[in-house]
Amino acid sequence: MKFLTTDPAAEPSAVLYKRCTVDLKTGETTFVDLPCRNLEDVLGGFGRSFQDLAKRQIENAYCDENPLIINTGLLTGSSVMTALRTYFSGYSPIKGSKKGLPAAMWSTGSGKLGAKFKWTGLDELIFENCSKKPLYVVITESGKGPQVELKPADHLLGLSTHDKIMALQKEYDNAHFAAIGPAGENWQNNYMGAVALSTENQLKSGEDKCRFAGRGGMGSLMGYKNILALVAQSSDKIGKVSEAVKKVNINVIKGGGSARIQPLSRGGGGGTWAAYDVLQEFHAVPVNNFRPQGNDIPEKLFRENVEKKYDIKSEACYRCGITCHNNISEKNADGSRGEFLAKFDYEPLNLLGTNLGIHDAGQAARLIQLGDNYGMDAISLGVTISYALAYNERHPEKTILGGVSFGNYEKIRELIIQAGKGKLPEIGKGSMRLSESLGETAYAYHVKGLEIAAYQPETNPGYAWAIAGGHMSMGTYGLLTREGKTDLDSWVKGITEDKLHIVGFDMIGLCKFFDIAKGIGTQMVVDCLKSEFDLDVSTEDIRAAVRRAFLRGLALELRQGYTKAEFCLPAEVIEDPNPNIKLPSITSPEFIEKLEKRVWEIFEPELKGILD
Repeated sequence: MKFLTTDPAAEPSAVLYKRCTVDLKTGETTFVDLPCRNLEDVLGGFGRSFQDLAKRQIENAYCDENPLIINTGLLTGSSVMTALRTYFSGYSPIKGSKKGLPAAMWSTGSGKLGAKFKWTGLDELIFENCSKKPLYVVITESGKGPQVELKPADHLLGLSTHDKIMALQKEYDNAHFAAIGPAGENWQNNYMGAVALSTENQLKSGEDKCRFAGRGGMGSLMGYKNILALVAQSSDKIGKVSEAVKKVNINVIKGGGSARIQPLSRGGGGGTWAAYDVLQEFHAVPVNNFRPQGNDIPEKLFRENVEKKYDIKSEACYRCGITCHNNISEKNADGSRGEFLAKFDYEPLNLLGTNLGIHDAGQAARLIQLGDNYGMDAISLGVTISYALAYNERHPEKTILGGVSFGNYEKIRELIIQAGKGKLPEIGKGSMRLSESLGETAYAYHVKGLEIAAYQPETNPGYAWAIAGGHMSMGTYGLLTREGKTDLDSWVKGITEDKLHIVGFDMIGLCKFFDIAKGIGTQMVVDCLKSEFDLDVSTEDIRAAVRRAFLRGLALELRQGYTKAEFCLPAEVIEDPNPNIKLPSITSPEFIEKLEKRVWEIFEPELKGILD
């Protein structure tokens, strides 16, 4: 980016970003330096891409007019802790209104691709139309600026996400990679394709340790356009860390935002896995399609029980000191580390484990790795399968998908394989479509067509207004379980003010663990922008930009045919509340009705003209 001002909030057009547009039909590439329209453009990510998506009238995600936008955040590739994010945006194959129109969506992941992408000198890459032949795309730095080249990818067809990345690594040194799996290649029958992003751990060890941009089927959109992989090749450009940024980085590690997910050796809970312990206190760990049974069965996948049999190693993303995820390997007879199995984060571990009736860590790990290899969003995959299992449990006389049941590892494994190969559209197209085809939608755990994360919706009515998945784009998931808020005022404020700011991280390039409690409108971010780019931006400016971006996403949902009735929790949550959850009930019909009324009274006036 080029900065011709120190005040981007007042003079956004004095900040220029470099965009490359690729016409996949002709192979033509066009580079341009574009002036920013507002602070959202400056910050980047979905704050910029949603403004461009708003210009498109898209009725089918799989059409030439639906672009795939790949960009970074302002801080991606900087010396700031967690600044690694890459964003993939477009109209989603899986998330859509009952009117049949796809919703605007973004997905994001870490790894090192985003930093390499930024270091080539490119800020944004837009793919228009589709290629007739499979391609991979190489982005490189040169003396004349970034270069983008399209190359044939026939040799990558059918390979897993990991194998694609390792094959490309042999051809390109000093590079990082993004790849889709067979699920994305079979986009016609699989709408939940994810994009795998390479990591330093993966390239050095040769083990399958990708990160994923999973939500919303951006891997399937990438497959539709016949792009199998991306290569970003550049020298590393991390300079000396300033004293201001050093203080911020230390605060990120030692401050309250990430303390609970630090490794056990540092007094933390042992990564995102710690959510099991927190939620089990309330019997709020999802079990058997989000119906906790009030017993201790989730404790079988507590870390303390898993480490008796398996080797667990806490690891971090590139240059990050938080160390939030855990790699699970077999344990040899002599106690040494054996075969690598999978990366354990709370979401996939629950949704491809406990919530499917799978309580063996080794089985859960192999299901996670299988979904990763085929390149599917673990959340959409796990929740859609759990719906099918719940349907069979309720209809033993007319089961579907071979009568698969909770806890049946072999049959669940086969569902994942067939969905990944594009041979099981019942799973691959998501829980909304499957439940509608069966005529039983009450216990399909999605909101607006996008499967919910592993937090009981009884504890989080804020899901209804999330614009890109409940736990990542509406930070109300801990408002009841951690903060104990049960009153209407707190929930209205959380949804319409405080907790929507979590989406700001998906504009600026930072992981949410940078400061998950407060969002990006903090002095820490202000200090980083001043140190890295000599920009003077206030916390008020940042929060206003994040709010505009969120409202733009909400307005796009309404424009794509969503009615207010679709901004709702799964009906089972309200009609048949689970008595086993040891928390106050905040999803009664009366509470929800009052909440909806007050939230819309605040949002609706601000939505007028937001897309202009």
